Amino acid sequence: MARTIFEITGGDAEPFLQGLVTNDLTKLDQGLLYTAMLTPQGKYLADFFLLRHGDAIWLDVDTDLAQALAKRLAMYKLRADVDISEIDIKVRRGTGTAPDGALGDPRHPDLGWRAYGDEGGDDGSNFDLIRVAHCIPETGIELTPDTFILEAGLDRLNGLDFKKGCYVGQEVTARMKHKTELRKGLALVAVDGAAPVGTEIKTPEEKHAGTLYTQSGGRGIAYLRFDRAGPGLTAAEARVSPL
Repeated sequence: MARTIFEITGGDAEPFLQGLVTNDLTKLDQGLLYTAMLTPQGKYLADFFLLRHGDAIWLDVDTDLAQALAKRLAMYKLRADVDISEIDIKVRRGTGTAPDGALGDPRHPDLGWRAYGDEGGDDGSNFDLIRVAHCIPETGIELTPDTFILEAGLDRLNGLDFKKGCYVGQEVTARMKHKTELRKGLALVAVDGAAPVGTEIKTPEEKHAGTLYTQSGGRGIAYLRFDRAGPGLTAAEARVSPL
């Protein structure tokens, strides 16, 4: 779990972020906030956590996305009173007894807590098992540049607020919510066997039905075409059944 922490300061820090991310920053006073940034076309750029730290806002993001996200934030900053800097803070997470100052993971109670300080890493919990049980996507696995966040379920993971004001990609996201029925998206499947992450799922007629991602405990997270999510699906040598 490699994470990077950015500290965002300045008089315009909160309104600056409010106009960019999918969640409502007024919820920051409630604890850790899960949110995302999108392209103008409504596709995924990055998901991350925000938290208050004194007069600053800390941004906790997967290290693989950190530099690209920093460049995107700098592009939007223009003349706003905002300073963005990387800081040497580590992230620890677990599901057991939470240390002092830890914050609950807002995506799901079973994901436990996150703590910020001098120590980092996991407490040994099987987070893949937890994620699969609740169909929770992970950065760089189920969440990719092709992802629409409603198809990934970020609304049920408390990563999206439909009542806040505009943000980048908001129009496409709102249209998907109110005017269309999702025809594709992440779903929980039973998996008999195993297949590499990213294996294509096919129908008995060899038609493309989706992609199999994280697997644990005989189940997996799959991106499915719902009109083809019937019996007899396979992913390489594994048999896949929608749940």
